[in-house]
Amino acid sequence: MSKRGTRRCKIKKGDQVIVIAGRDRNKRGRVLEVLPDKGKVRVEGIAIVKRHERANRATGRGGGIIEKEALIDISNVQLIDPETGKPTRVRYQINEDGTKTRIAVRSGAALDKA
Repeated sequence: MSKRGTRRCKIKKGDQVIVIAGRDRNKRGRVLEVLPDKGKVRVEGIAIVKRHERANRATGRGGGIIEKEALIDISNVQLIDPETGKPTRVRYQINEDGTKTRIAVRSGAALDKA
């Protein structure tokens, strides 16, 4: 049984992204979780689903209908350029000390906090 390869992921937790496809198209949000092995991300306020949960006395959690964010495909989100506020692709730049920095293609602004 062969395992599917992981996608290279230029999106990190805490990034501001815009949804470019699907029912939540053109909505913006902050990345809560990245799963590169599945090629999925969880974005704050995007792809809200309702789940029926049973009460659990051990954890003290009550039951009911709970709304939470579902996973969406990485290909359906794009990073927001910090300078222009528009969606942008991302490239890497290798610094003199050998570290990689993410750069917005649209404006050339650094996305990583240095």
